[in-house]
Amino acid sequence: MKLRNAIYPAVIAIFGLFFAYKSGFFSSRKEYKEEEKIFVMDEYYWNEMIEKIKETALRYPGKTAIYIKDFNTKREWSYKADSKFPSASLVKVPIMASVFSIAVRDGIDLNKEIPLTKKDRRAGSGTLKWAREGTRISLMEIIYKMITESDNTAAQMLIDYFGMENLQKEFLRLGLLITNINESGMSLSSNPVKEENYTTAREISGLFEKIYEGRLINKNASRTMMEILKRTKGKSRLRKGLPREWEIGHKTGLLRKACHDAGIVFSPGGDYLVIVLTAEVPSYKSGKDFISKIAKITSAYYKNEPALAGGVR
Repeated sequence: MKLRNAIYPAVIAIFGLFFAYKSGFFSSRKEYKEEEKIFVMDEYYWNEMIEKIKETALRYPGKTAIYIKDFNTKREWSYKADSKFPSASLVKVPIMASVFSIAVRDGIDLNKEIPLTKKDRRAGSGTLKWAREGTRISLMEIIYKMITESDNTAAQMLIDYFGMENLQKEFLRLGLLITNINESGMSLSSNPVKEENYTTAREISGLFEKIYEGRLINKNASRTMMEILKRTKGKSRLRKGLPREWEIGHKTGLLRKACHDAGIVFSPGGDYLVIVLTAEVPSYKSGKDFISKIAKITSAYYKNEPALAGGVR
């Protein structure tokens, strides 16, 4: 019963995503924009918002990197965007992109089912760890769970099926020169590992921007990936700092004193990219609260209510 509750409620949504991906449904939709925008931030308020974000970042006791981009005006700002950070579960975004890339190039049907094996089972996030050995699950459902639940078992299944070395090669094909993946980096240990998985705010931002613009792999793949990212669960970090009615397609990460959130925010004032990476955090709560604070500052300005951004502490 636990397995049924964990897996089957998502089947309809996943089938819909796969049908949309195969049929090209997403390509007929408008770009990820609202029908009407009630406010476009001018340069003065953009600069004021960035100043608040910068002050907040400078006061945070941990290590951090930030990347912000407004898709209406093309304004962008970054803070230590090329510094290397342990990627934690953010690595699951390039894994997803790599799987779509390989599938398109090699003609792999993402509706194909593969079995869950004992060696795939991983602790931590996700519900697939409760699945019975031998359970067959489609590649699309595995991708869906890896992103929306940050399912570690799902990530391992994809790594085993496609191969760690092949995924690393695909990272490079996608233009990721620093973002890497290796066996020890996928360890869930809270202690330092021999070889860490790393990324940067700039490289993660590049993936999200290409997904948003329909330029990663192809339009159908990009739109399907965005729809999956929009279904990410959890109400902390960026999600907590935004109005409930706003949509966000994002992915979090939390491991070895690193706490991240990265995504696209769809607001009445325009769509924007926000990447916040942290490392060496005093506590995970402080990292999550810091990310929420950055989101709150941006949301206040994109609502055209800068006074709600508050002061920095």
